[in-house]
Amino acid sequence: MVVGPDRGTIRDEMTARRTLLFAAMSLPALLGGGHAVAQEATTTLDPINVQERVESAFGTVDGYVATQGSTAAKTDTPLIETPQAISVVTADQITAQGAETLGGALRYTAGVTGELWGTDLRGTGLQIRGFNVWDEVFYVNGLRMKGSDFSSFLSLEPYGAERIEILRGPSSVLYGQNSPGGIINYVSKRPTDGTFREIEVSAGSFDTYQGQFDMGGKLDEAGVWSFRLTGLAREGGAYTDHVDNDRLFIAPALKWQPDADTSLTLLAAIQKDKVGWGIQFLPANGTVLPNGNGSIPLNRFVGEPDFDEYNPLMAMIGYEFEHRIDDTFMVRQNARYAYLDNDEQFGVFGAGLESDDRTYNRYADLGMSTFGNFAIDNQVQAEFDTGPLAHLLLAGLDYQYTDYSDYGASAEIGPIDIFDPVYGSPISEFTPYLDRDTTHSQTGIYVQDQIKLDNWALTVGARHDWTRTDTVDHLPDGAPSEQSDSATTWRAGLVYLCEIGLAPYVSYSTSFLPELEHNPAGAPFEPETGEQYEVGIKYQPLGWNSFITVAAFDLTKQNVVRHIGNDAFQTGEIRSRGIEVEGVASLDNGLDVKAAYAYLDTEITDDGDGTEGNTPYGVPQHRVSLWADYTIQSGVLEGLGLGGGIRYIGETYGDDANSFKVPSVTLFDAAVHYEWQNVKFQLNATNLFNKEYIASCSDASFGCYPGEGRKVTGSMKYRW
Repeated sequence: MVVGPDRGTIRDEMTARRTLLFAAMSLPALLGGGHAVAQEATTTLDPINVQERVESAFGTVDGYVATQGSTAAKTDTPLIETPQAISVVTADQITAQGAETLGGALRYTAGVTGELWGTDLRGTGLQIRGFNVWDEVFYVNGLRMKGSDFSSFLSLEPYGAERIEILRGPSSVLYGQNSPGGIINYVSKRPTDGTFREIEVSAGSFDTYQGQFDMGGKLDEAGVWSFRLTGLAREGGAYTDHVDNDRLFIAPALKWQPDADTSLTLLAAIQKDKVGWGIQFLPANGTVLPNGNGSIPLNRFVGEPDFDEYNPLMAMIGYEFEHRIDDTFMVRQNARYAYLDNDEQFGVFGAGLESDDRTYNRYADLGMSTFGNFAIDNQVQAEFDTGPLAHLLLAGLDYQYTDYSDYGASAEIGPIDIFDPVYGSPISEFTPYLDRDTTHSQTGIYVQDQIKLDNWALTVGARHDWTRTDTVDHLPDGAPSEQSDSATTWRAGLVYLCEIGLAPYVSYSTSFLPELEHNPAGAPFEPETGEQYEVGIKYQPLGWNSFITVAAFDLTKQNVVRHIGNDAFQTGEIRSRGIEVEGVASLDNGLDVKAAYAYLDTEITDDGDGTEGNTPYGVPQHRVSLWADYTIQSGVLEGLGLGGGIRYIGETYGDDANSFKVPSVTLFDAAVHYEWQNVKFQLNATNLFNKEYIASCSDASFGCYPGEGRKVTGSMKYRW
């Protein structure tokens, strides 16, 4: 980003003040007492060269601490100037923790749950600030990746991400259709100026074998062309019996930058999965409630091994164009086409225990989807001053068009003995219950101004959206339907940037989400809306590579759409209040730390089924996590590192009626790694002590979802 003269002067003055303060308060001076402080400040001030970290919101982050982000403002903005809570999970953190799914990457993030449905390999089971969310919150490089009723892009390979940014709270002011819980933005790996190559092989639990590679660099001596190529192949099983976990993934990227003011980056990815139905619908009796026959093994498979399949193919190709016209104006255009196909979604699922508490009823379900989405975002950015005010003004026009088909059918199948299952029951003829073609379009215009005056940073923005959904129902009693919606959303936030690295802030934001899904009668749901009040403080200690955020919020969501398994339903209103604390540090002594805590007070405030005043299922009041990784920096053990993490998930209610509870659980993770020259050996274990637990329940009869047992993976990586 090129900074205008007045704006640059303001930044230079603040940098100088911070540099002087850090020099005067350096650790050697403090250790030397009061006179030593004065002496150190006067004798060492001139040689010291303290500079702010140069970081891009789209580039590589060394360690766990990101200081810039693009998700909250669609500009390359310091996180400390963002008047809303945002977390960044870097590629280094994903690697250190051995995360293989989106849910795994989010385990140590405040206010976020990525494994609400336990062992579901489709990437679903997300929860942000107490709200269950689907793929409406998932973005790739700032463009939405909504799926269909049966398939989604949530299983996109984390190895292809440079970072994953989680913006908590409403953000429709820039993105239009959005859940008030927040958004998750997957930022793809980009071409690099420096040449690097890595190849890695690994093996682990459940007979899993994997190979992956990542390479990039310049294609010509002048550096006009650069590239990135990332790929992965995996074959293996899962914690749940009779479930595959196979994947092929490749993501090429190419960048053309003829000069400092112009760049065009092409980004593509294709992924083919064969993952089976990791999610299992088990009863509460025998998992979290007593069962006279004993406890049901949590890796129990209640489907049919020769029938259950989930083999989606996803592909996407797009570009990001940027051109700076002069010192004031810049234009950007981001576009992408994404495709998703799943013609083999078959499953047999639990439907409730008989009175003997061991005969488990089941049903068979078939679902097929094809999905296409085009999205484009056009932006004009201007940097200028009006008197003492420095402005970063952003105006945009975006458009999305989605066309998808869903086919669903159900059949009957015999029950099993859930304690001693015998598979192979015949399945009756399938009866269609869904055969629908849907098109959906959104057009939005938005404007945002980031204004600075001395130490004050004000962000204000507004947006208006027009959406239209057309549905053709091919069932015998079906009929076409059309729904058009429009809404204006806005956000305002104020930050005060203290010279010691503290930044208190306050913000208000709203959201708007037209639903592509339908109620059981076939009509589209009413749009969800939300509003949030948030106050907090961010702290970026001077001279320390660390970042701390404390946030308190009051968030209300109307026309709530929620899911139990594949079934969607719409309730009235849910209010979530809470406090989130998150801290991250990567220190020069080899220590990386990530800590998070979230307190939630979530309540159904308006509903038609008598649950007003209750807590929604699956929402813990307390969630705590801590991860630390230390690498020895010198001596005979140089390069050896140890990591460990602890995750506490508080008890939750097992249904909206609050008729029973799911116990709390404490889980431990661990890592050992050793780096020698260009080779790195690593061993990761999640749920180290193989704790058996239920991640959540949504229904006592058939809606309890086991968490994953111990998983151990060993890998060897070579870089050159």
